[in-house]
Amino acid sequence: MKPVLHERLLPDGADNGMQARYAHTRDVLRKALVGKAHGEIAVVSSFGAESAALLHLVAEADPATPVIFIDTRMLFEETLAYKDQLIRHLGLSNVRTVSPNGAAISDTDPFGRLHLTDTNACCGFRKTHVLREALDGFDGWITGRKRFQAATRHGVGTYEQAADGKLKINPLAFWSKQDIDAHFDAFDLPQHPLVEHGYPSIGCAACTSPVAAGEDARAGRWRGSEKTECGIHFENGKLVRTGGAGAGEQA
Repeated sequence: MKPVLHERLLPDGADNGMQARYAHTRDVLRKALVGKAHGEIAVVSSFGAESAALLHLVAEADPATPVIFIDTRMLFEETLAYKDQLIRHLGLSNVRTVSPNGAAISDTDPFGRLHLTDTNACCGFRKTHVLREALDGFDGWITGRKRFQAATRHGVGTYEQAADGKLKINPLAFWSKQDIDAHFDAFDLPQHPLVEHGYPSIGCAACTSPVAAGEDARAGRWRGSEKTECGIHFENGKLVRTGGAGAGEQA
């Protein structure tokens, strides 16, 4: 299906700051996906509440970009349906769904209750290990992380180096919530169906709850625990970040 892209490059009324962020993001994606400046790069997407913004820009650069989607086998049915909707809407032609295999589930979490006793272990085998295998053969990956999303993400930059040596690229790191909303409106992007029910951040169904006004956007993830991240952006429980403002960053 032909991608639903537009000749328009910016939302109406975009100020200088938004224009600069858009130009920076498009340049980062063009260099990574078209120019192959960093080798073979994949996009990792949850197809969550804000994912359509990044995926729209990825499709604009190259709709055949490899997009890795982790189906933990515990996702909302709405997320799975939304994934299929966005693939059709944007014309993405290389979305790869990866999941923990049946043997891993049988050995580690046969009753689907591990998240009640050890959320880190649950995320470890359902997401972290699966992603590590899916990224084999790639030199780096693109994420949709943004500084405004949570306190744990305030220091996110455009480029980071993971402990395994792979490059992690965050093209929307400096975008604001207003930028995201304007992008959805300007390009008629469909919303995840759970957004209107109070889910600004969406993970597994068992570990995601609605967020009240004034709460952190990720407050509904693992509510009632100290856990704030699934682990794919951490090494040994700590955020690993190298490289800084000199590497194509934008304040």
